[in-house]
Amino acid sequence: MQILAIDKMKEGVNDEILTPHLPQELAATINLYLEEKIRTFYFRKDRPGVVFILECESIEEARKTLDQLPLVQEGFLDFEYIPLGPLEPLKMLF
Repeated sequence: MQILAIDKMKEGVNDEILTPHLPQELAATINLYLEEKIRTFYFRKDRPGVVFILECESIEEARKTLDQLPLVQEGFLDFEYIPLGPLEPLKMLF
């Protein structure tokens, strides 16, 4: 199953707080990508932040996967998880 994970920065967190943690965050993100847990990742254009598309069996697995990220472990960041599936209305065309 693919899961859309949209970041939610905790209140009061700013660039000054985040910057020292970014090298470890990037390394952890790349490792999850190489493990094929994160399929794709994007930077948001509307505000600072990231969006991931994960390949996991469940929302719980996706949560456990992203809980490994340093910014999550430090309590600076959380995610909203949305399960994705096929476009069901396409069945009506067949």
